[in-house]
Amino acid sequence: MPSWPDSVDIFDTTLRDGSQQEGLSLTVDDKLRVAEQLDHLGVAYIEGGWPGANPKDDEFFRRAPSELRLGTSTLVAFSSTRRAGGRAEEDETLRKLVEAGTSTVCIVAKSWDRHVTDALRTDLDEAVAMVADSVEFLRRHDKRVFLDAEHFFDGYRHNPEFALRVLRAAEEAGAEALVLCDTNGGALPHQVAVAVAEVRERTSAQIGIHCHNDTGCAVANTLAAVAAGATHVQGCINGYGERAGNADLAAAIPDLTLKLSVRTIPPERMERLTAVSHHIAELVNVAPNPQQPYVGASVFAHKGGLHASAIARRRDLYEHVPPDSVGNGTRVVVSEMAGRSTLAMKATELGLDLDGEVLGRVLDELKRLEHEGYHFEVADGSLELLLRRASGWEPDFFTVESFRVITDHGGSAAGGPLTTEATVKVHVGSQRVVATAEGNGPVNALDAALRQAVEPHFPALAGIRLTDYRVRVLDSGVGTGAVTRVLVDTSDDQSTWTTIGVSENIIEASWQALYDSIVLGLLRAG
Repeated sequence: MPSWPDSVDIFDTTLRDGSQQEGLSLTVDDKLRVAEQLDHLGVAYIEGGWPGANPKDDEFFRRAPSELRLGTSTLVAFSSTRRAGGRAEEDETLRKLVEAGTSTVCIVAKSWDRHVTDALRTDLDEAVAMVADSVEFLRRHDKRVFLDAEHFFDGYRHNPEFALRVLRAAEEAGAEALVLCDTNGGALPHQVAVAVAEVRERTSAQIGIHCHNDTGCAVANTLAAVAAGATHVQGCINGYGERAGNADLAAAIPDLTLKLSVRTIPPERMERLTAVSHHIAELVNVAPNPQQPYVGASVFAHKGGLHASAIARRRDLYEHVPPDSVGNGTRVVVSEMAGRSTLAMKATELGLDLDGEVLGRVLDELKRLEHEGYHFEVADGSLELLLRRASGWEPDFFTVESFRVITDHGGSAAGGPLTTEATVKVHVGSQRVVATAEGNGPVNALDAALRQAVEPHFPALAGIRLTDYRVRVLDSGVGTGAVTRVLVDTSDDQSTWTTIGVSENIIEASWQALYDSIVLGLLRAG
């Protein structure tokens, strides 16, 4: 059986390694806010970037001392060893690292002999000297030093004697942690376990692990390394990083703590994991993965009727950990696969008391609508209205008499000016209201006209915002006559909801979703 340590140090490299992900670009302000969130979560180390590599990282390290108030985490600056053939005292890279002003630094060194000879174009003795000289130089400047042994597992497989020489040189020069990096992401857990165990026997320094996910094994490799003796774990929140990404700390942290009783972050902060994961996703402008372990929106969602019925009796029958232990929550997803127990749970969430006969009618209606193309699993707002109407409730905010949309084309085949105008006729109480508005398209014009008609009577509508609009063609073989499904996301200051419309007429489908979004928003606004 593996011998698990009592605790490990979590080292997040989102601001450096994670930012190399394709499509991910961080401003200095973004980096400062991400660092705040990581400190809020309680990781031990935050790698802020590479001072001297670009103006952005230079500005980050200039601003960090006055703008970051880290209560738990230690900020780390990253760089490389001195250049081949040079002297550490004269090396510009190391000078910039010292000037960054962090108490702790991490430097990267080649530990695969092929990289030394083919990429650095120097000999193996010089590569070892580069490590020793650089660590000694940084220690003389009172820096705590971590060494990232780049490509360690490939190097250890091809030339273990050289890979171990690199580690030994760093340790003897004063490096605190020797971080074994699976830089290409090609190692498998059994290979990582063997290599880490053998290194553990040869050093008294702290062993670290840094895995990439090119085989889909980054988290598994991280756990294997900890089982073999690593107590310093590097990765990125949400698994950000180059190519397939780095080890996802949002999975590795709860795996270690909740499954293996290894302390990673302050225990009382584990419940912040989902919120921090999603907050950082917003900051870096990358949509969260709903299937992401532990923190994804779908990982504690139950769709099948049998599953929902079972968790109504015992949550652990289909939930491997309590969702609130990581700040997530159980959701019952309603679709044509649902049973009465699923609908009953959803109704209870909404505070509705529906008997078996009513639930049966709702279930039949839901299955009929889903057969037509509705998809209530992703339209929680429309599902709520369906259940409320089954309880006898009907919206009485306003009634719609009619709506009309006109689009005028300027006449140029190359694309002349387009104007879209919508007219909506509604009744609010005893008053008939006619409103006309223009928009950049039919849906925008309808939204503007409906709001113009209704908002004077319901000021709360000003705080209800349409945030997304999506269209899907359901039977593309019919061409322009196809049935379309429209989803509208709407938000207020407290929550977000999704409504749905389905029709062969895309404007009618859009109107259905838009109408439901406004009605539900007014209902939630009281």
